[in-house]
Amino acid sequence: MTETLEIVTFRLKPGTEAGFVANNGLMTDWLARQPGFLSRQLGRREDGVWVDVVRWQSLEQAKAAADRIMAEIGGSEAVQAIDPASVEMSHAEVALSMP
Repeated sequence: MTETLEIVTFRLKPGTEAGFVANNGLMTDWLARQPGFLSRQLGRREDGVWVDVVRWQSLEQAKAAADRIMAEIGGSEAVQAIDPASVEMSHAEVALSMP
């Protein structure tokens, strides 16, 4: 298996920024239970775009989780805060990883 980074960028709907990080517990817990999950980092760029980077054991496991997430936790506050038109997702094979 080749470790894979899933990189998701998005903007939030107006008025949802204040509680967004606090409301991410459900998503983090859900991700942690998914086969192949290794780690997650969530950050916000200066231009207001959020960047969510999830490291997986394989691309297949990343795609399988992406296929299930909306059905399983799509109604959560964190997911509902995201502007769906702004979401961009890509994957990259891990070439170097450091602790």
